[in-house]
Amino acid sequence: MDVNLKNKIIIITGGAKGIGKAIARGVANEGGIPVILGRSKDAGEKLQKELNDAGHDAMALCYELAAVENCKTAVSQVIDQYGQIDALVNNAGVNDGVGLEKGNPDQFKGSIGNNLFHYYYMAHYCLPNLKKSQGSILNVSSKTAMTGQGNTSGYAAAKGAQLALTREWAVELLKYNIRVNAIVPAEVMTPLYKKWLDTFDDSSKKQKKIEKNIPLGNRMTTTKEIAAMAIFLISEQASHITGQHIFVDGGYTHLDRSISVLGD
Repeated sequence: MDVNLKNKIIIITGGAKGIGKAIARGVANEGGIPVILGRSKDAGEKLQKELNDAGHDAMALCYELAAVENCKTAVSQVIDQYGQIDALVNNAGVNDGVGLEKGNPDQFKGSIGNNLFHYYYMAHYCLPNLKKSQGSILNVSSKTAMTGQGNTSGYAAAKGAQLALTREWAVELLKYNIRVNAIVPAEVMTPLYKKWLDTFDDSSKKQKKIEKNIPLGNRMTTTKEIAAMAIFLISEQASHITGQHIFVDGGYTHLDRSISVLGD
């Protein structure tokens, strides 16, 4: 299937690691030009070099996206370099453990700021160019918006808001033929997830316990599987899909847990 991303400029926040990194590689492999945007300078430049060495064009920009001016500047740099933006993938964020009991109002406010505000900032500053290209916006959310997790009020609230904004922007931007969708992952092995697993005395045992609750194959979703859906949704192959929350989670969020642990 030709997704027709050749020479399309795709901004990916949090694009240097985990899900964002897989999306950046996938975009490049389809002939698109990924803009790897986030706070990880070394990781971003390393990925850019990897893609350049493989014959792909790519751009790495290092900014702390919680600052609105940084988002504005980053978008301006992309336009200065390429003159267009064809899609924005809002992906950057961190499950920071700011809970109701284990947290305070200032930490909650900070968590919302770090996980939500830049989704709006980036969409706002990309919008004039997305109108020109009739491009798309993809928001990467989380199953915590639906299921809860415990001790992560800020992150869960931000992820729920991202899903609400997906529907809101899909309506607002209909008149420009700009599509807006969201991916909802559940259990995906990323560097941040691995770091969390390593906080347990027996990380392997903890991982196996989690995987028992993933109905399809009793395994975690891979970053490549998330990337494959992301690339489809920002491509012309998804030209009549907007306002959707797409779950790429092996059935974790919606299927009855009892079917996952049969035979225990």
